[in-house]
Amino acid sequence: MPIEILMPALSPTMEEGTLAKWLVKEGDEVSSGDLLAEIETDKATMEFEAVEDGVVGKILIPEGSEGVQVNAVIAILLEDGESADDIGVASAAMPSAAPAEAPEAPKTPAASAPAPSASVSSDGNRIFASPLARRIAADKGIDLATLTGSGPRGRIVKADVEGASAAPAAAKVSATPAPAAKTAPMPSGPEADTVLRMYADRDFEEVALDGMRKTIAARLTEAKQSIPHFYLRRDIKLDALLAFRSQLNKQLEKRGAKLSVNDFIIKACALALQEVPDANAVWANDRILKLKPSDVAVAVAIEGGLFTPVLKDAEMKSLSALSTEMKDLATRARDRKLAPHEYQGGSFAISNLGMFGIDNFDAVINPPHGAILAVGAGVKKPIVDEDGQISAATVMSVTLSVDHRVIDGALGAQLLQAIVDNLENPMAMLA
Repeated sequence: MPIEILMPALSPTMEEGTLAKWLVKEGDEVSSGDLLAEIETDKATMEFEAVEDGVVGKILIPEGSEGVQVNAVIAILLEDGESADDIGVASAAMPSAAPAEAPEAPKTPAASAPAPSASVSSDGNRIFASPLARRIAADKGIDLATLTGSGPRGRIVKADVEGASAAPAAAKVSATPAPAAKTAPMPSGPEADTVLRMYADRDFEEVALDGMRKTIAARLTEAKQSIPHFYLRRDIKLDALLAFRSQLNKQLEKRGAKLSVNDFIIKACALALQEVPDANAVWANDRILKLKPSDVAVAVAIEGGLFTPVLKDAEMKSLSALSTEMKDLATRARDRKLAPHEYQGGSFAISNLGMFGIDNFDAVINPPHGAILAVGAGVKKPIVDEDGQISAATVMSVTLSVDHRVIDGALGAQLLQAIVDNLENPMAMLA
């Protein structure tokens, strides 16, 4: 029976994507693991692999099509002995690229499942299986929840169900009705038509929202509306750090390495999360997850949006290793070549606008993170030193935005104090 190839969800936030390029054509034979297409997600361009063997019988969505919904049928794969005639009525009923022009229905969290062809078992766990594997399992009366998938990301494929036996009928459990899907947040502000009429007599250029900008708008609106933010502010004296950085960079010059102030900030935050472990946490709706490693995300501005690549186990890495990794992640972020595991996760984030001359600002928490540090520019200012004398110092203003569901005020103050201590005593970070 012909196999439907579905538009994959290549990231948790993906609801639709662009089928940028087909890497196969109708009539090509493919094996599991072969590359089928390049998909542009809301974050990156990624390659999509086949999970079944067969022949490409019909391509339903042409390359270059935008707004293709996750789990939409994009092509038909034929098994051994099948021909294009076997597609029959099924292919005629398949959607083409035209639905992209239809009125868009409200999206729900179910539209952003982390993998295609997912169902839910009676205990609430996701089951990932190919359409063919699901059909064979249904014909044989096999409960997919009892199988272990051998396909990509643990997906159950044809070979996994062919040798399996059906469970006794008495062992079957009736499915629990799925809870009603939550309605996606409505766009804030007046309707587009209202705004267009308001500026009808003015000269303007209309800019369509791409997938990344739509995702940023939705996630930050949700974050600001649903996360109880509070803010802690401190000034940090940087003179000792700048002198230490200059000394280290002279020694690293032969190796072609150069440390930035941001590298020290990443290290300081990573160590602070270890010193205040209760603050190294994320919000998981009905519970809090306390992480053991310090996985620090760093905001990277790109054209049309931003990425937050994650430096994992940052507390274990040297300053030069963090610097090298950060440069690599930032370069690939700007080229939109990051894999999902490189920008997902983490418990804490850093947003540094000091390089743009911003003295201070408040950053919005990136859920499910517990906090984010907004970093301003280092500026020469008069201060009162320990002897009560007025002197000049390089001072950097930072603001810690905190999710009050995860971190209380006193705990947030301890975390920020640890960050300040690390940055004002940089040599201790190497101990």
